[in-house]
Amino acid sequence: MREMKDSGVEWIGKIPKDWEIVPLTKQLDSIVDYRGKTPEKTEEGTFLVTAKNIKDGKICYELSKEYVREADYEEIMHRGIPQIGDILFTTEAPLGQVANVDRTDIALAQRIIKFRALSTVNNYYLKYWMLNEGFQQFLHSLSTGSTATGIKSSKLFLLPLVRPNIEQQNKIVEYLDAKCSKIDEIVEKQKVIIEKLEEYKLSIITEAVTSGINPDVEMKDSGSVWFGNIPINWEMKRLKYVFHIQKDIAGEEGHTVLSITQRGIIPKDFSNNEGQFANSYANYQLVHKGDFAMNHMDLLTGWVDISKYEGVTSPDYRVFVLNDKNGMCPKYYLYMMQMCYSARIFYGLGQGVSGMGRWRLQADKFLNFYIPIPPYDEQKKIADYITDKVNHIEVEIDKRNKLIKKYQEYKKSLIYEVVTGKKEV
Repeated sequence: MREMKDSGVEWIGKIPKDWEIVPLTKQLDSIVDYRGKTPEKTEEGTFLVTAKNIKDGKICYELSKEYVREADYEEIMHRGIPQIGDILFTTEAPLGQVANVDRTDIALAQRIIKFRALSTVNNYYLKYWMLNEGFQQFLHSLSTGSTATGIKSSKLFLLPLVRPNIEQQNKIVEYLDAKCSKIDEIVEKQKVIIEKLEEYKLSIITEAVTSGINPDVEMKDSGSVWFGNIPINWEMKRLKYVFHIQKDIAGEEGHTVLSITQRGIIPKDFSNNEGQFANSYANYQLVHKGDFAMNHMDLLTGWVDISKYEGVTSPDYRVFVLNDKNGMCPKYYLYMMQMCYSARIFYGLGQGVSGMGRWRLQADKFLNFYIPIPPYDEQKKIADYITDKVNHIEVEIDKRNKLIKKYQEYKKSLIYEVVTGKKEV
């Protein structure tokens, strides 16, 4: 067993006797801060890596797809061209995400700093060091800002680095690469299963809200390219005869800020620095319990839900309510609206710039869209049927998500133990 010594830093604890703690910035050959003027975005060209793309130690190119003109590349990147292995570090929204550059045909956006280590430090070891939970907590303790917290360049010199010799760093990288890839593989398999369960859930909802739950019912042509045949006793109605849009501006602070997420309408979490932040929420619109609200600004990642809360949401979103709350089953219409998102029906009605996350459903297209309407009693039966089926699927999805969380926590613990020398490799 290796001999340990006190590091003198509480969150690091004991480290091997032959390891040292040094200022992180003193171990860098270069630091390039890309904060400045926002480059003009285009629909194609050179891929622009933003803070949104950097997650869990990797550059995730699918999370956000933004581009800049190839002709503007040199001007945008005049401070430093990325090389394979360079560290990308997000300075805010979110703070502290880290990844190694894995391709050079990219531009880097604001809120990203690029590190390149000296020859005495392995860039990939440095990534793992910066991913460790203790470092992340210390980093966030240095952050400033009441909403989108970030770190100033002047604070970077306070960041420490536990540095073994380069041979040990290389061993650590090899070990963690192997271990983390196995964990990531397990997590990815669970995500695939979750995706299949989500597809099954969508198929149940789609079948029920478009064809009903009686397999023997006589069908008729709906007259809609989106819905095909529907039960003979159903009718097609425009949404404007089902809902009306309402927009009441709060006019004051102090309301619960609500986010529309894929998990539904939930109070905004200001601690994780994710999403958009406003200087004032007095101009947000009121949302009451039972109101429908949708993010019609982004038909790829947006969602619709019935609010369980009193609060406010972005004035850019759409809040709408049933015209007849007593003669209509809200849950049925919610399943219908959510199906229109998941099955990309609303997407098919949208317009804008999809590659830049701006594919919107205009109010007139929304209000004049025809949906199938069963009799009220059948609406309730369909909603109850879907809820029962979906609840069983959600239990399975929850099991998978808990397993994913367990492996992710193990990964964090493993990285911390290894990069602080408490686990020998």
